[in-house]
Amino acid sequence: RLGEIKYQNKVYFSQKIAQKTGIILNPNSRFDVQVKRIHEYKRQLLNVLRIVYLLTLLEENPNLDITPQTFIFGGKAAPGYFRAKQIIELITYLAAEINQRPQIKEKIDVVYLPDYNVSIAEMIFPASEVSQQISLAGKEASGTGNMKFMINGALTFGTLDGANIEISEEIGLDNIFIFGLTANEVKKIDQRGYNPYDYYASNPRIIKVIDRLNYGFNGKSFDHISRYLLTDYDPDPFKCLADFDAYLDAHLKMDQIYQDQYRWNQKSLINIANAGYFSSDRAIYEYCENIWHIKKVKL
Repeated sequence: RLGEIKYQNKVYFSQKIAQKTGIILNPNSRFDVQVKRIHEYKRQLLNVLRIVYLLTLLEENPNLDITPQTFIFGGKAAPGYFRAKQIIELITYLAAEINQRPQIKEKIDVVYLPDYNVSIAEMIFPASEVSQQISLAGKEASGTGNMKFMINGALTFGTLDGANIEISEEIGLDNIFIFGLTANEVKKIDQRGYNPYDYYASNPRIIKVIDRLNYGFNGKSFDHISRYLLTDYDPDPFKCLADFDAYLDAHLKMDQIYQDQYRWNQKSLINIANAGYFSSDRAIYEYCENIWHIKKVKL
């Protein structure tokens, strides 16, 4: 029954987005969602690098057996934030490239939602199956988006940072997908000096992705993104390449679990059932008790 409700929500969201934007979504694919402010530390770029890797695999073998997935991005960048605008441009050009290739689009699709706002959020949270919360560990101040996904039954895929830590404590590590460097490991890398080129030179998967960025999408090269990751001053400041392998491998584990929809829906239900901890009532009560030290007053 939970799976049926999720599917109905996906269909409803797909219909509304088609009416609003003309974008056609496949509700039979897995909805993998990252909607939030566009910022380097949020690492939408890491998400894109994985999609590019999947694209290269499908270009090499169009018959590759992978879970059909729709990658949905949404969010806005500050007006003068040039790097964030470049990331948005990369997402839209990648989406345009895939849209022109029906055989690939059947297996992976990329959508950037224009003018993401609360009205769209109210539809996308219930329709989401995977919630990407992949900020570099130690950089996430902790928002509430992951909690909104959680209460709607999406499984969190993320780093051990921000509210992901509290979510994992409430539901158990078996019901969340955690990957990548910890905050302490990031500090150690920074102390000894981070050279992303070392990861590139020794990793065929990263080489494949960088080559594809240089070649470009929909007629435009993104070699400036490659330079940002490898050779610019202070390259790859949020360590996308350092976390790349762990990110890919954790998705393989998630793909295996997704094939067993009963098991997947069990995990979804555990997320929903344990979301009460994140209610504003509980948070305000604890503030009153432990921080403000104020008593209830009858009105």
